[in-house]
Amino acid sequence: MIIVGLTGGIGSGKTTVAKFFHALGVPVYIADEEAKKLMLSQPVKKEIIAIWGEESYFPSGKLNRKYLASRVFNDEEQLSKLNNIVHPRVEEHFQNWVKHQSAHFVIYEAAILFETGKYKEVDYSILVTAPKEIRVARLKKRDRASEEQIKARMKNQWSDERKEKLADWCLENTDLAQTQQETSKLYKQILNL
Repeated sequence: MIIVGLTGGIGSGKTTVAKFFHALGVPVYIADEEAKKLMLSQPVKKEIIAIWGEESYFPSGKLNRKYLASRVFNDEEQLSKLNNIVHPRVEEHFQNWVKHQSAHFVIYEAAILFETGKYKEVDYSILVTAPKEIRVARLKKRDRASEEQIKARMKNQWSDERKEKLADWCLENTDLAQTQQETSKLYKQILNL
């Protein structure tokens, strides 16, 4: 089975492209969604609380994303600690998920595919791009975040230029209909591999 990594900077529309692939019948694993679920598991909770304190979770048991983000996103060392707790568990979960798939290929969608080195473990990779101003506008609307907050999050990701050198395919996502067509073409191309 072919594993295709799908990535793109925050606000690029990688999840939209993942949905297009899913609509074509491709099994899609969204690493960030699975990471959120795993962060609610007892062993992960325990590790997070040990480092960042009880404030990391609400009394209801829900993750206090705002608090944790404020502690890790502007501190490379803290972000690395969090990634070292969550990423190995996501990887294990993904490997188990793959065993239950029977398609010609699957999509592994992850925001930091290149940054973590995970791209070396997939067979091919797709990079979704969009101009920075479009990405900022999307994120302001989606997350109701300030431009400052968005740029701080973008700073933790590699530039598109750096990622393009490593990607097998690049999809620019500025026009949805065009992106959907390009995704369909790419789907057919991967089926023939």
